[in-house]
Amino acid sequence: TDLHDYIIGAWYLQSWESFALDGSDVQYPLGHDARGIIMYTPDGYMSAQIMRPDRRPFDVGDLVDADKDELASAAGGYMAYSGPFTVSDDGVIAHHVELSLLPNWIGGTQYRAAEAADGRLILSPVQPVIISGQPRNARLVWRRP
Repeated sequence: TDLHDYIIGAWYLQSWESFALDGSDVQYPLGHDARGIIMYTPDGYMSAQIMRPDRRPFDVGDLVDADKDELASAAGGYMAYSGPFTVSDDGVIAHHVELSLLPNWIGGTQYRAAEAADGRLILSPVQPVIISGQPRNARLVWRRP
Protein backbone atom coordinates (compact mmCIF):
# COMPACT_ATOMS: atom_id res chain seq x y z
CA THR A 1 0.00 0.00 0.00
CA ASP A 2 1.03 3.64 -0.32
CA LEU A 3 1.03 4.04 3.48
CA HIS A 4 3.40 1.09 3.83
CA ASP A 5 5.89 2.70 1.43
CA TYR A 6 5.48 6.14 3.02
CA ILE A 7 6.35 5.03 6.56
CA ILE A 8 9.53 3.09 5.70
CA GLY A 9 12.53 4.70 7.39
CA ALA A 10 13.15 6.66 10.57
CA TRP A 11 10.90 9.26 12.15
CA TYR A 12 11.61 11.67 15.02
CA LEU A 13 8.98 12.47 17.63
CA GLN A 14 7.62 15.99 17.36
CA SER A 15 4.97 15.66 20.09
CA TRP A 16 3.07 13.12 22.20
CA GLU A 17 -0.17 14.33 23.67
CA SER A 18 -2.85 12.48 25.57
CA PHE A 19 -6.26 13.92 26.24
CA ALA A 20 -9.56 13.05 27.87
CA LEU A 21 -12.15 11.29 25.73
CA ASP A 22 -13.97 14.59 25.19
CA GLY A 23 -10.76 16.22 23.91
CA SER A 24 -10.10 18.27 27.04
CA ASP A 25 -7.28 18.00 29.60
CA VAL A 26 -4.27 17.74 27.28
CA GLN A 27 -1.29 16.09 28.96
CA TYR A 28 2.20 15.11 27.88
CA PRO A 29 2.98 11.59 29.21
CA LEU A 30 6.77 12.01 28.99
CA GLY A 31 6.87 15.81 29.05
CA HIS A 32 6.44 18.62 26.51
CA ASP A 33 9.92 17.91 25.17
CA ALA A 34 9.78 14.10 24.96
CA ARG A 35 12.26 12.66 22.46
CA GLY A 36 11.72 9.60 20.34
CA ILE A 37 12.44 7.65 17.20
CA ILE A 38 10.20 5.17 15.43
CA MET A 39 11.59 3.11 12.57
CA TYR A 40 9.93 0.91 9.98
CA THR A 41 12.14 -1.41 7.93
CA PRO A 42 11.46 -2.58 4.37
CA ASP A 43 11.37 -6.21 5.57
CA GLY A 44 8.44 -5.52 7.92
CA TYR A 45 9.83 -4.68 11.36
CA MET A 46 9.33 -1.64 13.54
CA SER A 47 10.93 -0.23 16.67
CA ALA A 48 9.73 2.68 18.80
CA GLN A 49 11.71 4.41 21.54
CA ILE A 50 10.42 7.44 23.45
CA MET A 51 12.01 9.06 26.49
CA ARG A 52 11.80 11.92 28.88
CA PRO A 53 15.02 13.87 28.13
CA ASP A 54 15.65 14.94 31.72
CA ARG A 55 16.16 11.46 33.18
CA ARG A 56 18.82 11.47 35.89
CA PRO A 57 22.05 9.55 35.21
CA PHE A 58 22.81 6.57 37.45
CA ASP A 59 25.29 7.12 40.27
CA VAL A 60 27.17 3.98 39.19
CA GLY A 61 28.13 3.28 35.57
CA ASP A 62 27.56 -0.47 35.95
CA LEU A 63 24.74 -1.66 33.69
CA VAL A 64 23.57 -4.42 36.05
CA ASP A 65 24.45 -2.86 39.40
CA ALA A 66 22.21 0.21 39.31
CA ASP A 67 20.10 1.00 42.36
CA LYS A 68 16.50 -0.30 42.14
CA ASP A 69 15.13 3.24 42.57
CA GLU A 70 17.37 4.49 39.76
CA LEU A 71 16.17 1.69 37.50
CA ALA A 72 12.52 2.39 38.34
CA SER A 73 12.97 6.09 37.68
CA ALA A 74 14.74 5.47 34.36
CA ALA A 75 12.05 3.03 33.21
CA GLY A 76 9.29 5.41 34.30
CA GLY A 77 10.62 7.97 31.84
CA TYR A 78 11.00 5.59 28.91
CA MET A 79 8.78 3.69 26.49
CA ALA A 80 10.07 1.12 24.02
CA TYR A 81 8.76 -1.77 21.96
CA SER A 82 9.44 -3.54 18.68
CA GLY A 83 8.39 -6.35 16.39
CA PRO A 84 6.86 -6.98 12.98
CA PHE A 85 4.29 -4.57 11.55
CA THR A 86 1.51 -4.77 9.01
CA VAL A 87 -0.50 -2.04 7.30
CA SER A 88 -4.18 -2.48 6.49
CA ASP A 89 -6.11 -0.81 3.67
CA ASP A 90 -8.05 1.32 6.17
CA GLY A 91 -4.90 3.19 7.29
CA VAL A 92 -4.27 1.22 10.47
CA ILE A 93 -0.76 0.08 11.30
CA ALA A 94 -0.56 -3.05 13.47
CA HIS A 95 2.56 -3.29 15.63
CA HIS A 96 2.95 -6.97 16.60
CA VAL A 97 4.92 -6.63 19.83
CA GLU A 98 7.78 -9.08 20.40
CA LEU A 99 9.91 -6.94 22.75
CA SER A 100 8.64 -4.26 25.12
CA LEU A 101 9.52 -2.33 28.23
CA LEU A 102 5.92 -3.10 29.25
CA PRO A 103 5.74 -6.89 29.78
CA ASN A 104 1.94 -6.88 29.27
CA TRP A 105 2.38 -5.76 25.65
CA ILE A 106 4.62 -8.71 24.68
CA GLY A 107 2.78 -11.07 22.34
CA GLY A 108 0.01 -8.54 21.70
CA THR A 109 -0.73 -6.08 18.93
CA GLN A 110 -0.79 -2.30 19.21
CA TYR A 111 -3.05 -0.79 16.54
CA ARG A 112 -2.37 2.76 15.38
CA ALA A 113 -4.57 4.85 13.12
CA ALA A 114 -2.21 6.69 10.77
CA GLU A 115 -2.38 10.02 8.99
CA ALA A 116 0.49 10.57 6.58
CA ALA A 117 1.31 13.72 4.65
CA ASP A 118 3.88 16.47 4.20
CA GLY A 119 6.78 14.61 5.79
CA ARG A 120 4.76 13.86 8.91
CA LEU A 121 3.25 10.71 10.36
CA ILE A 122 0.50 11.06 12.97
CA LEU A 123 -0.26 7.93 14.97
CA SER A 124 -3.15 7.47 17.39
CA PRO A 125 -4.27 4.33 19.22
CA VAL A 126 -7.50 3.08 17.63
CA GLN A 127 -8.96 2.53 21.12
CA PRO A 128 -8.44 4.71 24.21
CA VAL A 129 -5.48 3.72 26.40
CA ILE A 130 -5.28 3.81 30.19
CA ILE A 131 -2.95 6.57 31.38
CA SER A 132 -2.80 7.32 35.11
CA GLY A 133 -5.88 5.17 35.63
CA GLN A 134 -8.10 6.96 33.11
CA PRO A 135 -9.08 6.04 29.53
CA ARG A 136 -7.50 8.62 27.25
CA ASN A 137 -6.88 9.22 23.57
CA ALA A 138 -3.41 10.01 22.31
CA ARG A 139 -1.74 11.61 19.33
CA LEU A 140 1.91 11.15 18.43
CA VAL A 141 3.27 13.39 15.69
CA TRP A 142 6.41 12.13 13.96
CA ARG A 143 8.53 13.95 11.36
CA ARG A 144 11.33 12.90 9.04
CA PRO A 145 14.86 13.55 10.34
